[in-house]
Amino acid sequence: MDDSGNDWTEDVLGAGFEARTLRLPGGAEATLVRYTPDDGAALDGAAPDDGATPGVGRPPVLYVHGFTDYFFQRHLAEAVAGRGYPFYAVDLRGHGRSIDSWTVGGGDTNMVNRLELYYEDLDAAVDVITADGHTGLVLMGHSTGGLITSLYADVRPDRVTAMVLNSPWFDLRGTWLERGPITQAIYVLGRIAPRTVVSTLAAGYGRALNRASGGEWDYDLRWKPYAGFPVRAGWLAAIRRGHRKIARGLSVQCPVLMCTSDRTGRDDAEAAELLSTDAVLDVAHMLARGPGLGPDVDISIIEGGAHDLVLSPKPARDKYLTTVLDWLDAKV
Repeated sequence: MDDSGNDWTEDVLGAGFEARTLRLPGGAEATLVRYTPDDGAALDGAAPDDGATPGVGRPPVLYVHGFTDYFFQRHLAEAVAGRGYPFYAVDLRGHGRSIDSWTVGGGDTNMVNRLELYYEDLDAAVDVITADGHTGLVLMGHSTGGLITSLYADVRPDRVTAMVLNSPWFDLRGTWLERGPITQAIYVLGRIAPRTVVSTLAAGYGRALNRASGGEWDYDLRWKPYAGFPVRAGWLAAIRRGHRKIARGLSVQCPVLMCTSDRTGRDDAEAAELLSTDAVLDVAHMLARGPGLGPDVDISIIEGGAHDLVLSPKPARDKYLTTVLDWLDAKV
């Protein structure tokens, strides 16, 4: 990674958050965000502050977002740091803070043809975190980020101390036809016409989340639009290859906590159901494939949790955060 001359600057989230560009092989860029709280930062009621100081004796947490997503969950950073774990998040190439540099270079938003490219993003992030003086690493992956972090932990066992998965994407939600024959066609199309748009996301879940349309959360709709970014053949083929690896089983050596909602919901439901079920992925897929990640996998089901458990309404949100932080305290 060529990161010479690159300094931390104030992040778009404002006071307490800093960002720096990660310069990657081939001219790509990702963005690393770190939380630098003042003493006594609030926790949003998620978990008690045990008086630990971030960076003293506890490994850093690196958060990895999903598709049509980026890091904006400041309350997650506050809760993690409040327990004494230094908090970082990465906006992968083509996502969020990293979109402009990717599209200027000719890339499609949120699009790669090989998930392995994201290993470069994570390697670069870990290098900077290590240079900050931290040892160890807790990977925290949501949805597509949960797929990427699982594959990364499998091939970089020396870099990962523990892993937390928030509704990881381990299989394609859909019919047998979509998961079988259509996937085979996607593999072919992904080779010959990778930029072909093959699907889009339902807009209801994003609308239910965003404060501008009655939800609880503020985020940038340029980086996380309600209906998402186009799903392209090359990207979906890469995802399905990742799913195939998960289905065969991995050998992740670090302890893993996988958290899911208690129910799969409809993506065309009313807001209350969209925010109290997993309206994006199939919970059954996670429960079936999670145990195959490695020898030390704990599973926690969060009643009333949304697809992004961090963005669930209370009390499910508090239950998720407390579950994760208590598990980290016990495991690392």
